[in-house]
Amino acid sequence: MRQITGGDALFLYTDKQSRHQHLSVLYFYDQSEVKGRPLRFKAILDHVQQRLSRAPFFRQRLVEVPFDLDYPYWINDPDFDLEFHVRHIALPQPGDWRQLCIQASRLHSRPLDMNRPVWEMYVIEGLNKIDFLPPGSFAVMLKVHHVAIDGVAAAEMTMGLHDLEPYPAAERRQVRWRPEPEPRPLALLTRAMRNNTWRSFKTGRAVLHRLQRSINHTGSDNETPQGLAPHTRFNQAISPNRVWDAAIFDLEDIRSIKNAVPGATVNDVVLTVCGGAMFRYLVDKNEAPESSLTSLVPVNVRSSEESGTGGNKVVLTRTSLKTTATDPIARLAAVSTEMQHVKELNALGARDMMEMQEGLPAPTLLLAGKVIAANAGPGRQYRESHNMIVTNVPGPQKPLYFCGARLALFTGMAIIVDNLAISHAVTSYDGKLVIAPLSDRVIMPDPACYTECLRVSFEELKTATRPLAKRDTTDQAKPTAKKAPRNKKTAAPARPAGKSRKRRSSQ
Repeated sequence: MRQITGGDALFLYTDKQSRHQHLSVLYFYDQSEVKGRPLRFKAILDHVQQRLSRAPFFRQRLVEVPFDLDYPYWINDPDFDLEFHVRHIALPQPGDWRQLCIQASRLHSRPLDMNRPVWEMYVIEGLNKIDFLPPGSFAVMLKVHHVAIDGVAAAEMTMGLHDLEPYPAAERRQVRWRPEPEPRPLALLTRAMRNNTWRSFKTGRAVLHRLQRSINHTGSDNETPQGLAPHTRFNQAISPNRVWDAAIFDLEDIRSIKNAVPGATVNDVVLTVCGGAMFRYLVDKNEAPESSLTSLVPVNVRSSEESGTGGNKVVLTRTSLKTTATDPIARLAAVSTEMQHVKELNALGARDMMEMQEGLPAPTLLLAGKVIAANAGPGRQYRESHNMIVTNVPGPQKPLYFCGARLALFTGMAIIVDNLAISHAVTSYDGKLVIAPLSDRVIMPDPACYTECLRVSFEELKTATRPLAKRDTTDQAKPTAKKAPRNKKTAAPARPAGKSRKRRSSQ
């Protein structure tokens, strides 16, 4: 039995009908080289069964403490039923990208059964007309509640479900799993009293650490970015219905763009592309804001010791996307500078903020969640502090396999909330980078239009930085001049006066 943290619990306490707090990952597979294809659903079930031990949440469900006096616990579910969680569906023909987006959006819009392990997997057949896949391909959509994983844990889960070769040797040792009986209410209440006393002390200690850091850095040039974001159509209450799409880019192109601006990162390029796309989309709707758009950016604070533990180890940072700058290169440079500033601030207090959040007693955090939920919904007035979420989870740059089928691409769906009705899940794998926007069906009825804005924003940045990238490549390719050796025996002969000799450049 393992208790969830305050950070995990917040996703439970803010979950409601229109604001489901779950993530989804979509995997696309080419089964053209699978032995005895097509792959059977039974083979997929067997494969998942063998990998359950690699992510504990697969077979664990939540047990609540009476009166919500403490955070819930994970227990090994004695009634776990794999076939309830893994389901088999097919796209209507011709099985194209638009049909897949519609189906995935519908599946993501539905809530999870919180009385069971908090995940569902859909095997989707009939992908016969998708550009980057051969006919007869299939997809797997894995939906997991945010209480169980964050983006980094989802990446670890991806590695656990896949292999580095099509048919690896079977694992000799299987982790033994035993179901657990549900704990008695009195035992949970006794623990709650002890835990809440300890958390009060822990929170006080974190506050003191935070105060000390603030005193040490008073007068520093590094100040938290202030000010409100402009109001956009994405700053309003959301419905339960989602729309989703994805734009695919070559990772090498993204790297070429970042190399054109000193100090820039892949994530800086992604933020610049997303900011440019939203601005262009709003211009098309005659809703262009006068001030710069802003984004929430989750930052991983998971230590090496916490790897593979699941749960949530992120803090949210806010950054300006500099969309008032008309020059794409200047915009990327400004975003890069801003993000470096944000990272420095995050290094000062990220762990303290995590300690403060995890140290709050459960009733306090539950009340905060109820206040958030009560102040959300139609007709509410919001103060805009950000316009989007961009979460970037890098994946492996080598092929992965699932039951012998090659993973061609994977992408994801993040969460949206009231007043923040669009998120961008960014993934990279095997030379490709995918930006996948998720929004509300009413607020963004044309997701394909927004995805096209992402492509146009990317091409604008690529075109603007191409001369700089070429110049950088040329400079790196130039040979370094070598000094002539001083040893007279090996020195080059003197050049006769009055004669010239063409210099050879060694490559």
